[in-house]
Amino acid sequence: MSYIYNDEDKVLLAVDCIIFGFDGEDLKILLIRRGFEPEKGKWSLVGGFLQHYETLDSAAVRILSKYTGLDDIYMEQVATFSEVNRDPEERTVSTAYYALININEHSKKLIYQYSANWFSVADAPKLIFDHDEMVNAAIKRLRIRASTKPIGFELLPEKFTMKHLQKLYEAIWDKTIDKRNFINKIRSMDIVDRLDEKDKKSSSKGSFLYQFNAEKYKKKDTSDFLLKF
Repeated sequence: MSYIYNDEDKVLLAVDCIIFGFDGEDLKILLIRRGFEPEKGKWSLVGGFLQHYETLDSAAVRILSKYTGLDDIYMEQVATFSEVNRDPEERTVSTAYYALININEHSKKLIYQYSANWFSVADAPKLIFDHDEMVNAAIKRLRIRASTKPIGFELLPEKFTMKHLQKLYEAIWDKTIDKRNFINKIRSMDIVDRLDEKDKKSSSKGSFLYQFNAEKYKKKDTSDFLLKF
């Protein structure tokens, strides 16, 4: 065993995950009650420490699976947070990821097990340490990506109405979008297929259901996807 690094400071490396979901109306974030000191009982992002055999990405995958029961989750690294006193217990550097999940597919048993809860992003409680800063950075990144890539579909069920899709993007950007402009823009992209099915929950007439067509998107110039209003 080499001892060449024995005189160097040792620092803990954490991974914290900002998990977003969409309930049909609001952009949600999954938070847990911290079960140990410091800040025991307060709301926190889900997270954990990097193991010696892991990359940052594989650690994030492990943590997301642990708390949601889901695999193959869309995620993206946001930033690394390294203020010296960010964790009062130990010198800890944390890399934050945001993840997008279908809120209806995660394990409710795990949510209960880890004392977790979904909150609207706009009404989320104050978080421990610098987790609020992480969330703000993640929202900024999410808005940029949602403008240039079809990642919003990760938050939707396989079949959705055009109204549902519009509400999602309004929730992400926290703004009202003109219905006609939105529909025209989505149709012009030609990346969603209208199905011969209707959602009749909102009215007896019903609304046509749509489905994202990944194959059509792959064949397009990615610069064609630009959702800004």
